[in-house]
Amino acid sequence: MPIDVLMPALSPTMEEGTLAKWHVKKGDKVSSGDVIAEIETDKATMEVEAVDEGVVEEIIVPEGTEGVKVNSPIARLAGEGEAPAPAAKAPEAPKAAAPEPKGEPEPKRESRPSTAVEDAPRSQAARDGGGERVFASPLARRIAEQKGLDLSKVQGSGPHGRIIKRDVEGAETQAKSPTAAPAGAPAAPAPRQVQSLEQMGIAPGSYDLVPLDGMRKTVARRMTDSFRDVPHFPLTIDLEIDGLLAARTKINAMLEKQGIKVSVNDLVIKAAAVALKQVPEANASYSPEGLAMHHHADIAMAVAVEGGLITPIIRKAETKGLAQIATEAKDLAERARNRKLKPEEFQGGTFSVSNLGMFGIKSFASILNEPQGCILSVGAGEKRPVVRGDQLAIATVMTVTLTCDHRVVDGAVGARWLAAFKALIEDPIAMIV
Repeated sequence: MPIDVLMPALSPTMEEGTLAKWHVKKGDKVSSGDVIAEIETDKATMEVEAVDEGVVEEIIVPEGTEGVKVNSPIARLAGEGEAPAPAAKAPEAPKAAAPEPKGEPEPKRESRPSTAVEDAPRSQAARDGGGERVFASPLARRIAEQKGLDLSKVQGSGPHGRIIKRDVEGAETQAKSPTAAPAGAPAAPAPRQVQSLEQMGIAPGSYDLVPLDGMRKTVARRMTDSFRDVPHFPLTIDLEIDGLLAARTKINAMLEKQGIKVSVNDLVIKAAAVALKQVPEANASYSPEGLAMHHHADIAMAVAVEGGLITPIIRKAETKGLAQIATEAKDLAERARNRKLKPEEFQGGTFSVSNLGMFGIKSFASILNEPQGCILSVGAGEKRPVVRGDQLAIATVMTVTLTCDHRVVDGAVGARWLAAFKALIEDPIAMIV
């Protein structure tokens, strides 16, 4: 019997993705483990392997299709030893999406076949005669109904503005449907209305509009949520790194034959991990159930990629030597730029490091990467005057800023972590003893 190939879930939170490329065509024979397609999410491109043997009977979803729902059929195989079915027997999915002639009654919903991407049901306004259509997934509608949310007030982040699960989950503070508000209760504050560029005085035709891709939408949403909802504060200190630079030169001379080169950022990652073990209260995450005290320092490093930012993770960094950290960091950064990371390589993490020193940035403060309790912003090392005793001297100084989630890491804990980190950076031998 035919075997459906389903859209895989590349992460626990994935709801849909883009079918970027097919590696097979109709009539090809595939075996278990063969790479048959590539799937793009907002963070990575993943290869899809066949789990069954057979002959490709039908490509249901063409390559380049966006918004393909998880677990929806994307292709069909004829089982081993079976002849592919005639093309005429394939289900005619387009019928369900065909426009209805005017004046004809709408078909009963229960008579329509279930499809991977349904026509968007009418909003409450449409059912009340307003005629407006709100495009939302069935799951998003269910959650909105439970919360009493008016979907016409929710901004969709799915394909073509479609409202999906994360939009209604993040809409707790938005205005609810009038039927959900108790009698006599004060009106909820209206959601912030985002003005168009023209409304803000920018003349039409004076700019080129670049559509937001999935990654940019996700970064925008997560950073907005974090900056708005997480009570945060920065702590800034200066570090003298002449000893660190001298140690790096010696380390790289020892590793030269292995083709490994340790960067300042690799040393920062190692020092951050060791400092987290010395001050474990800083290696924590907030949750409504309590504070999660992490067993290991999983350091997420910010990597700029085309269209946004991604944070691949050095797992258990406190247990790894500098050569291993340098090798892993180089590999992860390269695959991040090519969107070839696996979900487990960029999801999670207990602490983040963002380094803009290579761009000459002296100091800055980063937005927290939830649910992590801290993120360290690393500036450029530069020659500066310093005072030692009563004498003026010159040293290579690097400014770092620790942004803390005040629900998890208060000022005293953040200061203790920075003191431990400073000691490790200014005396690197302490990292390995």
